Amino acid sequence: MNRKPGIFFAWALWLLSGAALAAQAPAPQPPSIIYGELFDAVQRARIFSDSKTFADATPKDSPQAIMAAYRQARGSADFDLRAFVTGHFTVPETAESTYRSKPGEDVCTHITSLWPVLTRQPDRPVAGSSLLPLPHRYVVPGGRFQEIYYWDSYFTMLGLEGPEQRGLAADMLANFAHLIDTYGHIPNGNRTYYLSRSQPPFFAAMVARAAAREGDAVYARYLPQLLREHQFWMEGAERLAPGSAHRRVVRLRNGVVLNRYWDDRSTPREEAYREDIETAVKSKRPAAEVYRNLRATAESGWDFSSRWLADGHTLSTIRTIDLLPVDLNSLLYELERVISQGHAAKQDAAGAQRWAELAKQRAQAIRAVFWNEKRHMFTDYLWREEKLATPVTLAGLYPLYFGVAETEQAHQTAAALRLSLLRPEGVVPAAVVSGEQWDAPNGWAPLVWLTIEGLRRYGEHELAEAIALGWRRENVEVFKRTGKLTEKYDVTGEDDARGGEYPNQDGFGWTNGVLWQLECAGAR
Repeated sequence: MNRKPGIFFAWALWLLSGAALAAQAPAPQPPSIIYGELFDAVQRARIFSDSKTFADATPKDSPQAIMAAYRQARGSADFDLRAFVTGHFTVPETAESTYRSKPGEDVCTHITSLWPVLTRQPDRPVAGSSLLPLPHRYVVPGGRFQEIYYWDSYFTMLGLEGPEQRGLAADMLANFAHLIDTYGHIPNGNRTYYLSRSQPPFFAAMVARAAAREGDAVYARYLPQLLREHQFWMEGAERLAPGSAHRRVVRLRNGVVLNRYWDDRSTPREEAYREDIETAVKSKRPAAEVYRNLRATAESGWDFSSRWLADGHTLSTIRTIDLLPVDLNSLLYELERVISQGHAAKQDAAGAQRWAELAKQRAQAIRAVFWNEKRHMFTDYLWREEKLATPVTLAGLYPLYFGVAETEQAHQTAAALRLSLLRPEGVVPAAVVSGEQWDAPNGWAPLVWLTIEGLRRYGEHELAEAIALGWRRENVEVFKRTGKLTEKYDVTGEDDARGGEYPNQDGFGWTNGVLWQLECAGAR
């Protein structure tokens, strides 16, 4: 660390993190628990090519009846597991996969026409289903992702800011408030198997963007949920000894408390069951440790990247819970800043001041802990080893996006970005070509947007516009060739996007939202 953060930062967290979380109703169980040995058998037998398919299947009868039928039938010599599953479950279909633009349709018209295709109406609960019902309309990303996703939605909502779509954006924000009220946090997505983790906490940024359009009353309206989200991320901070961690909080040896990604379960992910088992087998570490780290990485949204890998290439070396991520802590700075705004909107000057001071202290800690003088950029921090991680990634642009970086740090970041992560058609999350999808050569709409806006905020307009131009060109060229907007793109100009646990998906919510801002609403 290059500078020592304010000594009162940890004490401020202790005072403001609040009492224990309010009691929650028992969380609904995920399909791996409800269906037990049936779930395990279906996944290991590869009944479906995608592990997520069975995790999302809807039962045609009660779980108790299905399990009784399974236990009775599975011993038969002619038992057909696939037939049993299709007879007792409705398997999900991805309607968007066949959607194409109309001949001659421009990309902005295509995006507008896609919103009804990707919009889901309020859900009705089904016993034994993994879907967590939402009371309002929402937009799904597309392809295999047929539920709302937390951090995706911030970028999807960028495309819902026109007068005709604002009601849909407001419904999505209300759904996230509902999830916080119901479960104490926003899960990765509205599936039971996502309840043990969250995703990058963009709720505060959503509230801030809505308040910029509708006025400060939005801050006051969502203050209870903002406070509850902060409690979720900071749970256990007041009990931590220096050099220790609990769930999503870590207290460094100097007393500073910062955050990491985590998951409360240490079993294979339902949506990637076979893949996680295979990764654990390849590793010489305890399987539960590998599963925990895989799940924590899913909470980060960057699943997967060389950023999390001890050797930079091999998934079985994953060590996400050993890292303090600079992007997560920048998001929590924004959460604390917006909570201050919420208190101000309610005419609570003392509360506004307390939370503004907390945000200030976190900003100081981010600049001190994460700034990498050698790399000229913010990088993650290995808290057990007490040293900065060396890889440069686009996570280092978050302090610019949220205004945490000092001016000189921002200009150095822009220079480092040009040398390491800039490509002809955008920017790559990391320069390593590892075969993981959150590495080169892929570019991703959310990181492109954060990079462009972060650079603009600090006056680096030439670089920002070059990135925007390259990204728009790639998106439009792929659209003209395929009639689709996809989850990710190869930004080197050489091939199609690749890597990861599943094929490139189309739809696609956050691509649509970012491209709408850059191409349709007009680049600033």
